[in-house]
Order: sequence, then C-alpha cells, then structure tokens
Amino acid sequence: MVWFCFLVDQTRKVRRSKPAAGLCSRCGGGASVADMKTATRFCHVPFYSKSWKAVICTFCGAILRSYQ
Repeated sequence: MVWFCFLVDQTRKVRRSKPAAGLCSRCGGGASVADMKTATRFCHVPFYSKSWKAVICTFCGAILRSYQ
C-alpha cells in the first residue's frame, strides 16, 4: 500500500508597493507596482525563495503583470 502525502506550502508576500497608472482588467480597480517574495516550504522547512516585481490590483489582488 502506498501513501502520498503532499506537505508543500507556497506563500506570496508583498514587501513594498506604490501606485501605478492604469486599471485592473478584471474589476476596474486601481493598479500598483509591488515587490513580491515567494517562499516555498516542505514540512514547514523553507527550501526555495524568490523575489520579483509585479503589477497587482489594489482591489481584487489579481496579478496583472509580473517581471523577473
């Protein structure tokens, strides 16, 4: 008998953000440029981290555009 247990967690956090020109195509809310950080954990032990920039909606939180 085989048991599969997936204990992988991925979180996205906004470090900083500032207003940007434009509107969200989904809800019509305002846009902002944000410095994002993604952390991937396995069994509560972090093993991968990535920092990147994105244009996000201030109302619904959708990622409109991401930059490496």
